[in-house]
Amino acid sequence: VQLQASGGGLVQAGGSLRLSCVVSGKFFKIGEMNWYRQASGKEREWVASVSSGGNTYYADSVKGRFTISRDNAASTVYLQMDDLKVEDTALYNCNAEAFLLVNAVQVRMEYWGKGTLVTVSS
Repeated sequence: VQLQASGGGLVQAGGSLRLSCVVSGKFFKIGEMNWYRQASGKEREWVASVSSGGNTYYADSVKGRFTISRDNAASTVYLQMDDLKVEDTALYNCNAEAFLLVNAVQVRMEYWGKGTLVTVSS
């Protein structure tokens, strides 16, 4: 199972970007999907999550500006980022739980993508 994130880039403060993360490979189903970010010199920070049922959760720092969504048919999670701020500059990484079938038993695994860089200029 692999995760491929894309959509990062350079944008001015106040602008928008849409990140995508596609899950590929052999799996039975995908569970929760998440976005994290890590700014230079800082620890990784959770940004947002979307459950398999579509419930969404956000860090306070992005609430009202970012929207997480998923397309189950395409095994893809999105992060729409609006009103971007300089402090949103970071490497954004997607994370997903996937369930594999091993001898008819569901086994939960967790996978990470390689990340996509978002740079917000003032």
